[in-house]
Amino acid sequence: MSIELKTKDGHVTITNEVIATIAGGAAIECYGIVGMASKKQLRDGIAEILRKENFAKGVVVRQDDEDVHIDMYIIVSYGTKISEVAHNVQSQVKYNLEKTLGLKIKSINIYIQGVRVIQD
Repeated sequence: MSIELKTKDGHVTITNEVIATIAGGAAIECYGIVGMASKKQLRDGIAEILRKENFAKGVVVRQDDEDVHIDMYIIVSYGTKISEVAHNVQSQVKYNLEKTLGLKIKSINIYIQGVRVIQD
């Protein structure tokens, strides 16, 4: 699926993978985020951190008519307040998508897949 935008100059098509990559990049910049996790890849109770080129695997973009919903699967840093980190990710992702693509985001759902201790 993709999002179709009509402008005075023509049509613009934005794929869900582009939206997911931008959302993942915005999320990873937030304090308290160790990385993105795959939505399917919880084996032995351990979530693997995705690399930059695979951020789209940790983000699901859904569309209902004109509404865009995003589900994000993240790994947070040990010792951070999880609710605050999740709220910051929601705010940052919404701001970046609205600023970059001009999309109105209806909801951003955060799923914490794990907690990791960051090695300095």
